[in-house]
Amino acid sequence: MGAQAAERRTDGGTTRDSGASRRRGAELEDAILDAAWDVLVEHGYHGFTFEAVAARAGTSRPVLYRRWPQRDDLLLATLTKFWQPIAVPDTGSLRDDAIGFLHNADADRAGMITLMSVQLVGYFRDTGTSLSELRDTLLAPGQATPFEMITARAVERGELPDVPRSSRVVNLPLDLLRHDMLMTMRAVSHESIVEIVDKAWLPLLGVPGTPSASSAPPA
Repeated sequence: MGAQAAERRTDGGTTRDSGASRRRGAELEDAILDAAWDVLVEHGYHGFTFEAVAARAGTSRPVLYRRWPQRDDLLLATLTKFWQPIAVPDTGSLRDDAIGFLHNADADRAGMITLMSVQLVGYFRDTGTSLSELRDTLLAPGQATPFEMITARAVERGELPDVPRSSRVVNLPLDLLRHDMLMTMRAVSHESIVEIVDKAWLPLLGVPGTPSASSAPPA
């Protein structure tokens, strides 16, 4: 009886990690989500089980169930933690904002996009959803997309007329960048980013692409 009691922890786990017995609240949740991320990266969606995550976190399945009743609840919580917002430049130029944001997205998301495309194939198949739908789920409700923000600023500055624009046109640069990431499985070149903005997006908005000093490739 005493041995059984000694094996129990207040967070529901075992004593193999004595330091973990003191984890509570946000600290425990962060440790679980970090462990869940490691499991997802290493084993993909099909290996993303309560058993695997609990073992990696040094806790027990009931602890996870209390916070995330379904496996997909835990998956979305994990992705939300690691899907951090990409910095949106505010250079005073529509073109430079667009190019700068695509460089930021390329640096921050190349690995994430590859991971989600490869490791979450089973999730997309089981749920009948897509990467685009998952991305929308991870956005805060009512939150403007980066290119909606960039376009709105350009309208406020008078660079663009204040007319209706379809979401597909406004968000086209990031869609094209994501396509290049998925097709090549590597970072997108500066030349390709400039081509997306100058040859595809700005003409659709009725603005010719004109080089400026700040559109040089980042160091």
